[in-house]
Amino acid sequence: MPDPRARRGRWYSLTAVLLVCACAAVSGARSVDEIAEWAARASGTVLTAVGIRRHPLKWRRAPSRTTIGRVLAAVDGDALDRVIGTYLAGRNTGEADSGQRQVIAVDGKSLRGSARLSTGHRHLLSAVTHHQALTLAQAEVGAKTNETAHFRPLLEPLDLDGALVTFDALHSVKANVTWLVETKSAHYIAVIKRNQPTAYRQLAALPWPDVAVQHTASSTGHGRRESRSLKTCGIADELGGIAFPHARLALRVHRRRKQTGRRETRETVYAVTSLDAHQTTPANLATAVRGHWSIEALHHVRDVTFAEDASTLRTGTAPRAMAAFRNLAIGLLKSRGADNIAKT
Repeated sequence: MPDPRARRGRWYSLTAVLLVCACAAVSGARSVDEIAEWAARASGTVLTAVGIRRHPLKWRRAPSRTTIGRVLAAVDGDALDRVIGTYLAGRNTGEADSGQRQVIAVDGKSLRGSARLSTGHRHLLSAVTHHQALTLAQAEVGAKTNETAHFRPLLEPLDLDGALVTFDALHSVKANVTWLVETKSAHYIAVIKRNQPTAYRQLAALPWPDVAVQHTASSTGHGRRESRSLKTCGIADELGGIAFPHARLALRVHRRRKQTGRRETRETVYAVTSLDAHQTTPANLATAVRGHWSIEALHHVRDVTFAEDASTLRTGTAPRAMAAFRNLAIGLLKSRGADNIAKT
C-alpha cells in the first residue's frame, strides 16, 4: 500500500494503522470513533502484534481518532480494495475444493449517509462470490448510472476462466457481455426483472406455456415459506444476438412466497445465460439465479450489522475505505464458517 502522508511527523506506520482498522472491523467497529475506542482498549500485546512502535520512554500508545481518520481519508482506495480483494480471493477455495464452477455476482451499492446538500452519495460496484460472500473486487463509480462503464475495469484483474458471472440487465451491454465471454472465457447469467420492461417483454413472449417445469425447490425460514420453479427455453440466434451475445438459454423463475399473517405473493423473473443444456443442469441454474441475491445479503449485513447507511463519513476516501474493511471483516468471518456475522 502506498503511504499518502508526508514523512515529517509520521510516527505510526501505514501498516499499523490499517491493521488496527481491520482488527476493529472484525470485532464489530462501525465507525472511525469505534475503531479508535477499540485501539484504546487493546492490550500492549495486540498493539505490538499489529506493529505499533514503542516510544523511547517504553510506553506504547494506540493511534488517536484524528490520526485514523486522516489516514482513511487520504489512503488510495483502489489500492486498498485491490489488496483486500486479493487476500479474500486467496481464501476462496470452496468451489475449487468441490469441483464446482465458481459463481460471482456483480452489483452496486450506494453509501447513503455520505450524501450532502452539495454532493450526491458515493456509489460502489462490487464483485462477490455466491458461495461465501467474499468481495473479490470493488470500485467507486460515482453514481449508479456509471456502473456499466466500470464493469470491465472491475472484472479485468480477476481470473474468470470457466467462471459464471451473474448480473442484472443494467450490465447487459453488448460490448461488455462479448468481452466477458470471448476475452475472459467466462459464462454469464443476466437477471431480468420488471424494471427492465423491454427485455422483460421480449423474454415473457417466449412460448413458456408449452415448456414443462424442469426444477422445483422450496424453503422455510424467517417466518415465511417460499417455493420456486424453473423453466428453460433455447434462444434463437436472432433473439440472443440483439441484446445478449452468446446467449443460449432463457430462464423463467416463478416464486411463490407466503409469510405468516400476510397474503401469498407471486413473482416471475426471467434470465438469459450463455450456458447451454449440455454445460449445466436446471438445478444449477436455479441455484445460480437465487445465489445472485447473496450480494444483496452482503449489503444487508453492511447496513444492519455495521450501520453503513447511517454513517455520515464523507471526507476523502474514508467512506470507501470503511466499506472495504467491512467487506474484509464479513469475508474473513464467512470463510471461517460464521453463519451469524453480528453474533460472531
